[in-house]
Amino acid sequence: MFNADLPLLFTPIFQERTWGGQKLAELFAKDLPPGKRIGESWEFVDRPEAQSIVRAGPMAGRSLHDLWSNFRTEFFGKVADAPRFPLLIKLLDAQEKLSLQVHPSKQVAESLGGEPKTEFWYFAAADPRAEIFAGLRKTMTPEQFARALRAGTIAECVHPIPVKSGDAMFLPSGRFHAIGGGNVLVEIQQNSDTTYRVFDWNRVDDYGKPRSLHIEEALQCINFEDVTPATIQADGELLVRHELFEVQKWNVDFPREIVAAGQFAIVLCLSGRVGCSDLHLAPGELCLVPASLQDRSIYPLGDGTSLLRITIPV
Repeated sequence: MFNADLPLLFTPIFQERTWGGQKLAELFAKDLPPGKRIGESWEFVDRPEAQSIVRAGPMAGRSLHDLWSNFRTEFFGKVADAPRFPLLIKLLDAQEKLSLQVHPSKQVAESLGGEPKTEFWYFAAADPRAEIFAGLRKTMTPEQFARALRAGTIAECVHPIPVKSGDAMFLPSGRFHAIGGGNVLVEIQQNSDTTYRVFDWNRVDDYGKPRSLHIEEALQCINFEDVTPATIQADGELLVRHELFEVQKWNVDFPREIVAAGQFAIVLCLSGRVGCSDLHLAPGELCLVPASLQDRSIYPLGDGTSLLRITIPV
């Protein structure tokens, strides 16, 4: 039995994207490779192709999958069994629009050989007139949707939503969507990398070739009755509670216990500086508070301190 004596920090994994930039260095002091379009920083991930690695302490060098497989009770408490840790947490820098896309539900993913994905976005920063696209403007049939694709008018069918810093959005699987340019956000999602692109705004790569699309698969995934969804209206500190994850936003003015004994939490600092046990988190930094940790206190290290508290309902 291993008893954790500190929260754990992990090394982020940077991902180049055509729509990315350098905002994660500017806003969150991420040590990005210069001159690269970094669109994603994978902060907490347990996938075959990518592993979060503990940065320091007795568990330094161990992977998240190692913790999940061999120290599950000590670090994660009584979370439901799964082959891998069930969430993936990212920071995204969208300097340009992402493709219009959809992720499959569990049932459709099984039939297509993919992975289901439901996700949540928290907007850490947004340019003036920033927007996202989510759901449809009006109910459509798959045949009407396909006709709009052939006519080149599909962008007129998706529902635009203005966003600002501090907004949040829940995206169940099947919701047609895209992130607009000028947004920096936290993405909390099912552990999945299945995306079916529908429209990429007629972009081409450096060789003049368009990105591949997945029209047939997308038509099987999209919820064509998902019309004009809205951003989340917070219920006090609660932003979203779903069977996959619960996310709260805390404005930290005084010391508090982040989670009950025997449960884990992931803490992501949004602003100010957060003390978490004996660790200090700057904006954009994340730590795992293990279920076996005795000191589960968090406290502000200055004015204007805020965080996201991420848990999995049990």
